Amino acid sequence: MKKDVNREMDDDLRPEYDFSQMAGGVRGKYIERYQAGTNLVLLDPDVAQAFPSEDAVNEALRLLMKIAQRQPANNSVGADE
Repeated sequence: MKKDVNREMDDDLRPEYDFSQMAGGVRGKYIERYQAGTNLVLLDPDVAQAFPSEDAVNEALRLLMKIAQRQPANNSVGADE
């Protein structure tokens, strides 16, 4: 048995949301930014308070990366016990 498939779209959009009447919209306005792969991160308030700017955050993360690269890999869990 096949179910009857309703091919018509149910229009649940309210009449006051008629986007065809809206002026000023530009299709693809932010496509270049999207394709560039913008990476946004939301910081918790206590962390954001410690860093006054995005440059300060980047500098701290780069320093952390350098420190992590200098540390020898500790692959043996519990070897010193």
